[in-house]
Parts: sequence; C-alpha cells; structure tokens
Amino acid sequence: MTIAFTLDGVAVQAEAGETIWEAARRAGTAIPHLCHLPRPGYRPDGNCRACLVEIEGERVLAASCIRRPVPGMVVRSASARAARARRMVFELLLADQPEGTARDGTGGFAHWAERLGVTRSRFAPEEARPAPDVTHPAMAVNLDACIACGLCERACREVQHNDVIGFAHRGMGVRVAFDLLDAMGCSSCVGCGECVEACPTGALMAKSVADEAGRRRGAPAPETASVCPYCGVGCQLGFRAREGRIEEVVGRDGPANRGRLCVKGRFGFDYVVHPERLTRPLVRLEGAAKDPADCLDPARARAKFREADWEEALDRAAGGFAAIRSARGPSALAGFGSAKGSNEEAYLFQKLVRTGFGTNNVDHCTRLCHASSVAALLEGIGSGAVTAPFTAAAEADVILVIGARPTENHPVAATFLKDAAARGAGLIVMDPRGTGLDRFAEEVVRFAPGQDVALLNAMLHVVIAEGLHDRDFVARRLAGFEALAEHVRAYAPEAVEARCGVPAAQIRRVARRYARAERALILWGMGVSQSVHGTDNARALIALALVCGQVGRPGTGLHPLRGQNNVQGASDVGLIPMALPDYQRTDDDAARARLEALWGAPVPAAPGLTVVEITEAAGRGAIEGLYVMGENPAMSDPDLGHARAALARLRHLVVQDLFLTETAALADVVLPASAWPEKTGTVTNTNRQVQLGRAALAPPGEARQDLDIIVAMARRLGLGWRYGGPREVFAEMAQAMPSLANITWERLEREGSVTYPCHGPDMPGEGIIFHDAFHTADGRARLVPAGLSDPAELPDADFPFVLTTGRELEHWHTGAMTRRARVLDALRPAPVAALSPQAMRRLGLAPGARVRIATRRGAVECAAREDPALPEGMVFLSFAYREAPANMLTDPRLDPFGRIPGFKFSAARVGPA
Repeated sequence: MTIAFTLDGVAVQAEAGETIWEAARRAGTAIPHLCHLPRPGYRPDGNCRACLVEIEGERVLAASCIRRPVPGMVVRSASARAARARRMVFELLLADQPEGTARDGTGGFAHWAERLGVTRSRFAPEEARPAPDVTHPAMAVNLDACIACGLCERACREVQHNDVIGFAHRGMGVRVAFDLLDAMGCSSCVGCGECVEACPTGALMAKSVADEAGRRRGAPAPETASVCPYCGVGCQLGFRAREGRIEEVVGRDGPANRGRLCVKGRFGFDYVVHPERLTRPLVRLEGAAKDPADCLDPARARAKFREADWEEALDRAAGGFAAIRSARGPSALAGFGSAKGSNEEAYLFQKLVRTGFGTNNVDHCTRLCHASSVAALLEGIGSGAVTAPFTAAAEADVILVIGARPTENHPVAATFLKDAAARGAGLIVMDPRGTGLDRFAEEVVRFAPGQDVALLNAMLHVVIAEGLHDRDFVARRLAGFEALAEHVRAYAPEAVEARCGVPAAQIRRVARRYARAERALILWGMGVSQSVHGTDNARALIALALVCGQVGRPGTGLHPLRGQNNVQGASDVGLIPMALPDYQRTDDDAARARLEALWGAPVPAAPGLTVVEITEAAGRGAIEGLYVMGENPAMSDPDLGHARAALARLRHLVVQDLFLTETAALADVVLPASAWPEKTGTVTNTNRQVQLGRAALAPPGEARQDLDIIVAMARRLGLGWRYGGPREVFAEMAQAMPSLANITWERLEREGSVTYPCHGPDMPGEGIIFHDAFHTADGRARLVPAGLSDPAELPDADFPFVLTTGRELEHWHTGAMTRRARVLDALRPAPVAALSPQAMRRLGLAPGARVRIATRRGAVECAAREDPALPEGMVFLSFAYREAPANMLTDPRLDPFGRIPGFKFSAARVGPA
C-alpha cells in the first residue's frame, strides 16, 4: 500500500510505514538531519528539529523524520518559514561548537551548516567548556562539540545493545556519560566504535584521525570497499587510506553487518605497518640450528636468518620440495593453507599441493575449528555449510545458542541475536560458562563441561517421548528415526541430570520450548566442535532440529558459527585433505577425472593427512617438507611442546606470512606476503555469502601478493601456470565448483555479495536451503545417534581443574595480527587466567596475582583474573599470547570422525606461581 501526498508541489508516493523524511529522500529531496541517521537499526527521534517542514493547514512545523504522511497531505520542505527555522536550529547549535567544526566539511553537522550557509552564530557560547577525554585507546571524546542529539546513545543501546552510553543530568546540564562515568576509558565500552560513526559533530571520534584538540584532521581519506578479515561474520567495511596507511575504517551496509563493526574490524588494522612486518625474503643461515626455544624469542630467531632476493628464496623453497618429492615421494610433503586469505589463494594452494606435490596432504584451520561440525553435517544432510544465515534470527521465535560466545567471537552476529531478543524471540543460551548473551536470554542452561551429548540426548528424549516431534517431516524427509528414538530412550532427564549438571525440569522446559516453536534456529560454536566427541555433539544438534522440522523454512535452521573470515570458503574450494573443491571425495573417480581435465594434471585419490596428523607425521619423520601459508601451527596446534619439536625436525619448512611468527622462526625459507587490506579477492562468510574485497594499499617493500607467490612456486615445481590475477582464478574456480553457478566476478564487482546457491544470474542467492530435499542420494536426511563418552582425560586429584581455551574480543586466532595492532593490544595487553571468585579464594589468589597452570603436557604462568561467569572447577586461557601459550597445555587426542582436538577440555592443576 502506498500513500499519495504532495511534496514541494510534486506528487509523491510514500511506501507503507515511511516517514515524510524517508519518502522525500527516496524522491531525491534532501532535508537536513542531525538526530536521525539513515542507516539500518536507527530509529528516528525527532529531537533536534533540523528536519522541520511545513504542512498545509497546521500551525506548528513538523519534524519530518518522525511524521508519517497521510493521503492528500501537502508538505513544503523548502518554504521560507521551514528554512528560517532550520537555520535558527543550526545557529543555536553552532554557538557552542569548537572553532572550525562548521568548516571542516566532514561531519553531518558541518555538512548541513555549510549547505544552509550558517558559518557563524549571533549567540554567546556557554562559559564552561568540557575538557577532552582521551582515556580510551581508540576514541577521543570532545563533549565541547556535543549537541545532545542522542545518536550515540541509540548506537550503543539499540544498534549494538551494549548499554554503555547514556545521558546524565538535566536541562542545560545534560551531557553524555559512559556507565554514568565521565571517562570513556574507565567504562565497560567494548570499542565497537558505532558511536563514532553515528556522531554528527565529531564529539566522538577515532583517535587515528583526531588532532590534539580532539577534532578531525582534515577531510576523510579516499575509501575502498572491502570485507573484514577477522571472524567469519564477513562484515563489509570501507578502508580510508592515505600515504600507505589506513587512517580509519567505516562500516558499510553489507548483508551480514548492516553497517555495524566490532573493535577489531574498526580499530585493528595498523598491524600492516608494524615495524616487524616482513618486507624481504629470509633464508636460514648455513648451520643455524632449528630450536623450538626460538619460538619464544623473536630476536633470537631473527638472528638465524639473512635476507635474500626473491629469485634465491623461491629457488630454495621450491627446490627443497622437489628434492624431497624425488627422494621420498609425494607422501613426504604437505601444505597448510590459510582461511585468512582469499578463495582464489586457497584454491590455488590446494591445487599446488595436489598437482605440484602430488599428494592430498593439505589442510587448514578448519581442522582446529569446525571439522567435527562439517563431518556431521556432510554425514547427515549432505552439505557442510550452514542451512540458514544468522540473520534468520529476525524471523525466529526461538533461538538456541550452545557452546558459542558470539559477543566476543562474532560480535556483529551477536547484535542480530540481541535484536531478536528485544523483539520478543525466546533466546536459550547453553554453555558451561556464563556468556555475554545471558542477560538477553529467556533461559540460561549451565551444563557440566564435556557433557553436551548427555544434555542434548535428554532433550531429544523429551521431544520424542512426549510426541513433540514433527511426524510429517520425519516421515517424508528423514531416515533413521526409529534407531534414534530407541537410542535416546535411556536418556530421560531424570537419569542424566546428575551427569550433565542441569535439573531435569529445566531440560524438559527447554526441550518443549524449542520443539513447540513455530520457527526455531540453532547456532553453535567451538565449545561444541572443539571436542573429542565434537562430531557426536553436532549429530545430536542436527537430530534435534530435524525431528522438530526446524529446517528449510524462514527463521529455522542449523548454523555453526565459523571462526575465521574465510574458513567456509577455504573448505568450499577444497583446502581439506579428504575432499576436492565443492566437497567431492578424493576417491570419487568421476570427480577426479573432471578436475584432471580442467587442471591438465593427475589428482591423487588417497585422502591426505589432517593438520594434527601432519604435525605428528613430521615428528616421526614421515613428513619431511611442509609449505605453510598464513597459518601458525607453532601456536595453534595442541600440545605445543611436541608440535614445535616436530616442526623443528622438518627437513624443509617454507613459511609465507606477514611476520616472523612462531612457526616462521623454525623455517628454512620465509616469504614476505600481503595483508588483507593489500589484496583483491573473494571470501565466503559463515552465511554462505561470497563477497569481494578490494585492495586499499600496496604491500610494503618487496613483499608480494600471496597469489603471485603461489604461482611462482608452482612454476618452479614444473606446473605451467599463467594467471593474470584473481579474476582469472575465480573464473577457473567457477568451472570446478557448481556451487558458484551464476556468481561471476563482474556480478560481485557490481553487487559486492552474492549468496550461494544462486539459481539465476539476476536472482538473489538462497539464504535458507533444504526447503524440499537434502543433498543426499535420496534427498532424505540421515539421523545418526550420538554416542555418550567422556572427554579424553578427566580431572583427578593431581589435576582437579578443567582448562578451557578460546578467544577474547580484542584478539584473534594466534595474535599474529591483533597483538601488533596498537589499539587492540592496548585494550588487552597481556595473558590472564580467568577463575571463579570461589576458586580464587580457595587458592589464596588476589586479582592480578601470578598463577601457574599445569597439565600433563606442560605449564605456563600469567596473571589471574576473577570471572564470576566461570564454574568453580574451570580455568580459561586465551591462545593468542606467546608469553603464555595456552596450547602448550592442551590435549592432542582427536575426535575419531572430524579429527579435531579437544581444546575445550584438559585436566589441569592451578596454583600460585
């Protein structure tokens, strides 16, 4: 339904629900605005009166941002009366603006003041001037420029749902406050910077573009549209770069972020100009021994290398691999690719290992992330990708989040879950630890660490025993229901409540709530997948969704939240040892024949080794040569003492990276690579959205594009590759991967993002899949009962704690990038071990005291922090810090199906250092 009204003498059609301001903007009429921001998630407020218009027959001017038109309404946006009133608004506000605000042409206020010709004010300014607040590492607060428009409050409370910014005092004394404190740096601010982007005057500003007085230094730098290279959310952003540096980052309206960013995406990019950045190739000095201790001392490690030119470095790198291939055969070689780069790089890397090395020994960090989830999804529904995007939360009645901490690991995705809870959706949060989502939840289920399967099987018991399953869906679309029903018969909530630590009544309540929902969505994270029974955890979740019919419709589905920016895409293009591009099995003769025809080279049939298996094989001498691109196994592998010793034993290790990482410290050749802001290429996020990133900077010094390095390596290994750039690689990928049908480079340049599967060149991709059939031979999903087992090692008298590891909001993966980003490292500068207040008291530890954490594999020391969200017998440690490498402690035993380590559960001993 549209509404016809007249605007400045012209007939205009307003869409249902539109305001006068929105209809005018769509019609091309610009009306000033200050307290309204035309970005997703921002409601109009009408408090600044900058958008006043005259409505025929009404004595009082109306705020167009909150007034909706009615049929026949006559609106004048440019009348003398409206223009005079708007100019007066700006003149009154200008009286208290710092010198220069209205002339720099950068903020919303400055832009509109200039357009309205308001360059000075007749009114006297306030005598008292707030002092600048520079206590936050990333943002400068200059309340001298604040006009109390309320945009920062709405940005913080309603868009990001962080509830840090509000107003204090009344009347002329009203001012912005942070947790009712004057200093932003002392508040609970998480540094997302949404308030900075919303502020129309520069009262809140990124320090990177502010002068000493807290005002912007000139006009913004040119902007390059790209994608965030951190977590799997895939936020679209704009790099504003000048003179080889990224000055600031702004959010763009991408399908996964709608303009929102987190602290890493907004303030985590100065690592590209860090002094430790590699700019020339390095080769190991003759006779310089590889010592695992070099991983702990960058200066000591650097002293064992000399700089080389590219010809020498590439000849040494490729020559070492060729010699091993000739002497020992292809099985003695392996490659670790990267989920931090582009699809094109990952595709060429796995192609190089398969056709240049002659082996399927190629893997990447999915093995340490969601390998178990992918194994269970492929087994159950025939696809390893999510069945619905996390944005489906907008249509869900119930959202179940288990083993995930989106507020820390996927902060922008978390905002969509918070939006849903604010709308009234039932949010169920299940985790051994408290999470940032708990305060938005309808139900918080704290279960015993390692007892996921018992809890989920008990929920399945309730659903089936009480007849809450979708009988029609089960009959038409599932196989194995009877076996599953028989299996969970023994898991009555009363029978497992002591084991899983959840009262039987709550298990029943939560199971009923999920099963009875019209539309329910399940999201899970590495708390589920990083387990020696991770595949069984995922099997149980898949079964729960399937028997309730919660797949294939809007607001329903299964979504394992991907950890790295391109872990979905890297898996899709075949950067895994048991599958070729698009998850075609390596032993599928027809699939191999198609690729061999495309690639002009033979493809091995035998599945290769996984990440941890390759490291173990290196330790016993079965693997002699390893090519590592953008990965850091000397920090990310479990049982690091063993892993580092294995890497040091390699006859030939080549590392392609930005810095002399812990892994590069053990290399024979180190090749200086390109950072994401220096690349053009595609990535695929956790929502199956293929997105185009564009280069904003050139690599420094002699560093090269990763794609060019891979091609140069391949040519030296006898492959006649010639690619003109990522566009040509993408075109070949599309030939190898039916999943990319109707997604072209040209379309991505035009649209920025396309979801797969996509059924036509002009059609949007499918966010929700499996409407009618699953990707199995008969179209029916397979229900696989989840077996009950304990973690690989249980706490005992010697090791009574459970150690769990993971990420923190400010740091990512092994810290290679974020520990070299000034703001991020200032916000979280050192490792801390989190313990419950009860455990701290029992151990006699004060906050900040040094603590020693030991497992059967080693020990680390760091400061202790009190965390009420932790159960008493658990200790948490981030794996981003070389000073206290958490993976020195973790258990290397693997899930038998996904071949993933159980990072989330190791028996530990904790005490004063």
